[in-house]
Amino acid sequence: MAASRKIRYTRLIFTHRYERLMSHAVTAKSLLQNPISQTLWQMTWPVIIGALTLISFNVVDTFFVSMLGTEPLAAISFTFPVTFTVISLTIGLSIGTSAVLARKRGLGRDSHAQFDGVVALVISALLVAVLALIGYAFMDEIFGGLGAQPELMPHIHDYMSVWFLGAVFLVTPMVGNAVLRAAGNTKIPSLIMAAGGLLNAVFDPILIFGVGPIPAMGVKGAAYASLLSWVIGTLGVIWYLFRKELISLQLPHQASWVHSSRQILAIGIPAAGANMLTPLAMASVTAIIAVYGAPAVAAFGVGTRLESLASVIILALSMSLPPLISQNFGASQFARVQEAFRVAIRSVVWIQLVIYALLVVTAPGIAQIFTDDPEVARLVRLFIYIMPLGYGMQGIIILANSSFNALHRPLNALVLSVIRLFVMFVPLSWLGAMLYDVPGLFIGGVVANFFTGLFAWWWFQRGLRLAIDQEQQGS
Repeated sequence: MAASRKIRYTRLIFTHRYERLMSHAVTAKSLLQNPISQTLWQMTWPVIIGALTLISFNVVDTFFVSMLGTEPLAAISFTFPVTFTVISLTIGLSIGTSAVLARKRGLGRDSHAQFDGVVALVISALLVAVLALIGYAFMDEIFGGLGAQPELMPHIHDYMSVWFLGAVFLVTPMVGNAVLRAAGNTKIPSLIMAAGGLLNAVFDPILIFGVGPIPAMGVKGAAYASLLSWVIGTLGVIWYLFRKELISLQLPHQASWVHSSRQILAIGIPAAGANMLTPLAMASVTAIIAVYGAPAVAAFGVGTRLESLASVIILALSMSLPPLISQNFGASQFARVQEAFRVAIRSVVWIQLVIYALLVVTAPGIAQIFTDDPEVARLVRLFIYIMPLGYGMQGIIILANSSFNALHRPLNALVLSVIRLFVMFVPLSWLGAMLYDVPGLFIGGVVANFFTGLFAWWWFQRGLRLAIDQEQQGS
């Protein structure tokens, strides 16, 4: 009797483990087999949740810092182009990581993908550390060049001195999440991002305003809150990647650190360059709007953070779409690649129209949340009424950009970013400001996104056809 129970128990354990194994296998193949709309949604909704909390870093920081007054809020607004430059390098390296690893998993080369994940984490940390140290050394020159007034510099120093020195802990969770997404896992990266955002929201008021024995640190407290969240995220993602055997230090046959680094950087550096153009463009626009005074800069800073929040679905799709495209392209399932892009574009345009309507309705309340200054509130409302009109077309540009990287066409993505930002966005924003002051600047940005979005749609369709022809001729 006891032997029979033992056999049944052993069989139950074996069956449970087998079902878990088969469940994982189906998940690993779902990018190549399941319906596109279903698969894209299943990958995207966890990323939306995680991205919301990731973006909340800046929004929550802005909210609590706004309680300190207009000057600290304006100072934080000046830091955004600089911090986003470092974040853009990280995003670019994440794109390179995801594209290379997803393509190799589509080809069935899992051991190479595991090793490349380690390489990506190491080189990303080194590159971000170098960039952060340069930023720390030239802080005065950078923010002086952006037009920051002398009275804002102490607040900027308080925030950025901590931020730069801790930036290396920002890159590891983001690149680690790219390793997970390349394997088709978007739920765990989203949980990691969500945990980081929630921790930052908890630490912010404690460190900014002080609680009990913890002194009030002001603007510097916001930077320390982010740093603590990054450190915890770094420890968590490294532990999970090794536990799930998604990264490995074992060198596969015909692989090397140099070869893996070149593959990742071949996509990651142009992608990073394309992403780093965004903060450079934002810095240019910030310098233009600085002429209109601290209230205008403060309102623009609030607006850009609201923009990142309103564009969360675009951000989520730009992270979930590339692994789907890369794996299917690697497996020569070209019809699925074309369908994935069409589904993503249709979704983002309709969703952004709904988001614009919601923003317009809630604009007065949003402005009151962030400031008591009537002029800042007026300009925040003006931003909301105009700029989000172009977010749908901006989504097309961003998705085309990330899809080019997924096809291992990083130079196309880089050129598209140059056209969007420095051929269209900055010149038209400047022209609008010259003609109609701050409202004209916002209108110029919308017009730029509209025309660039049309071009991005056409160019990606053409690039995809060329990539498919080359792949078919080479096979």
